[in-house]
Amino acid sequence: MNLKALRTTSLVSTLITAAMLSAAPVYAAPAAVATVNGTAIPQSLANLLVAERVGQGAKDTPELRNAVREELIQRELILQDAKKAGMASQADVQAAMKLAEQNVLIRAYMANFAQKHPVSEAQLKQAYTQINAGLGKEEFKTRHILVSSEAQAKDVIGKLNSGDSFENLAKQNSVDPGSKDNGGDLGWAAPSNFVKPFGDAMTKLGKGKYTTEPVKSDFGWHVILVEDRRPLTPPPFDQVKGQLSQAIQEQEFQQQIAKQRQSAKIQ
Repeated sequence: MNLKALRTTSLVSTLITAAMLSAAPVYAAPAAVATVNGTAIPQSLANLLVAERVGQGAKDTPELRNAVREELIQRELILQDAKKAGMASQADVQAAMKLAEQNVLIRAYMANFAQKHPVSEAQLKQAYTQINAGLGKEEFKTRHILVSSEAQAKDVIGKLNSGDSFENLAKQNSVDPGSKDNGGDLGWAAPSNFVKPFGDAMTKLGKGKYTTEPVKSDFGWHVILVEDRRPLTPPPFDQVKGQLSQAIQEQEFQQQIAKQRQSAKIQ
């Protein structure tokens, strides 16, 4: 099941929390994890990096915090040297810094949007039902040979009729880089996973049969072999609800951006 998920990094997802935990009264000097040549490294930055490492599976230990402190000191030394060399004023460096700043803000915005637009259980179950209905009742183990012309496809079919190996013909003739070296193997999939002409053609084939006429799609001309077919068993709801939630939030986020674009003045 191909679902486009909405992704946020652990660094961004902990941005607000880390900042709140490390916040100090406005009249107090911010805590520093270290000072390098008079420049203080904020404790909040260390907290942020620790949260990132913990999000990646590390344990919050004194050893981890010391390693983070050493990393921040090294970073500060490099930054100071880079600034002395005038790198911060270089146009390409400024552009890259601006892009990095935008990325952080955009990811924080996306994380905030996801928090404010939780997906209900009813939405998830409705999406699950709709997707499963579109999958059909069978899945197929297929191979295919993709060529650029109908004449080439007919030539391949002629060789199959003469007893040539489908796998060998795929390796010799197919222009599909994803399956050519595997003899055209596409594995198990439902017809809805493919473009419609391909999916329609494969459902008409019995086990061990191949198309006797070329199948045209936007990708070119296909010769399709169905090696096997079996009843389709969708994954359990609980197994995919996380992906469904991400997909629904992504759809809602894109709708929000589309509305902003409609009201924006773009020249």
